[in-house]
Amino acid sequence: MTIILGLESSCDETAAALVTADGRILAHRLATQEEAHRPYGGVVPEIAARAHVEALAPLIEAALKDADLTLDDVDVIAATAGPGLIGGVMVGLVTGKALAHAANKPLVAVNHLEGHALSPRLADPTLQFPYLLLLVSGGHCQLLHVRGPGDYARLATTIDDASGEAFDKTAKLLGLGYPGGPAVEKAAAKGDPKAVPLPRPLVGTAEPHFSFAGLKSAVMRAAQSGRYSTQDIAASFQQAVIDCLIDRTERQLAGVQDITALVVAGGVAANQSIRAALEALAAKHDLPFVAPPLWLCTDNAAMIAWAGAERHAAGLIDDLTVPARPRWPLDPSAEKARGAGVKA
Repeated sequence: MTIILGLESSCDETAAALVTADGRILAHRLATQEEAHRPYGGVVPEIAARAHVEALAPLIEAALKDADLTLDDVDVIAATAGPGLIGGVMVGLVTGKALAHAANKPLVAVNHLEGHALSPRLADPTLQFPYLLLLVSGGHCQLLHVRGPGDYARLATTIDDASGEAFDKTAKLLGLGYPGGPAVEKAAAKGDPKAVPLPRPLVGTAEPHFSFAGLKSAVMRAAQSGRYSTQDIAASFQQAVIDCLIDRTERQLAGVQDITALVVAGGVAANQSIRAALEALAAKHDLPFVAPPLWLCTDNAAMIAWAGAERHAAGLIDDLTVPARPRWPLDPSAEKARGAGVKA
């Protein structure tokens, strides 16, 4: 059985995992940097890169020990090669190249977004291509037609902020702490989602894309007004995001043919209210709903190893000259979205 070593270091999580080609997770080790970044209310790239350098080698050793394996037992090295904070990406990719070269193993350079996109198939082996994926994370908010490893059609993207970015900035505006997504979700559970009148940008429009910058600004104005409780603002913000995600996703469900499921992935997919709304949308359209377990939604190395397994099986191997990339769209041929710039 093919064994893949996966390495992830694109943002503020350092991780190493060993996964088999049939989807068994033999080991997973992760080091978080939350405490290092908490005083700044967000990820500081230089701090993140140094932490990756210190953490990655011990994590690889620990994962191999957990699985009772050596590097010789590994068949494929898979490492995130972007997109992400370039300093961190380089740490993982250079480590992967060194291991592949030293042990004479094939290298698979994994797009971090493809790790998220394929992670539902690690969680649910019955999930077949093609499926409609809502990819929601700190840096991206996209709808993708997932047809196979390396084969994606981007149907919609954000023209400004990603949904996860809006969660983080809302948490900062409301003084809820870091990381922002879980903090907003916790506060929202105690609030009234109808208490604060907030906009739903682009909802009901013919344009397929997402927009959250105006919603974030409205949250700031609501907080400054002093008229609403923190919990009510959080709940109203979360409901506005849900309404935007559901409206945009349903628009694509009406236009995409022959999909096997509605799938969600990415860090924001850990939000239980968002998952519940998407599950109801899938049921409305008589589609299975697939979401990875919560730990597979946030950044991890198991999804990178699994993406490496899928790409390796498809014959998609990289050489040691493959570059680290701060930006790396899954669908390079997609038309640029209005105002989205490099996020398109």
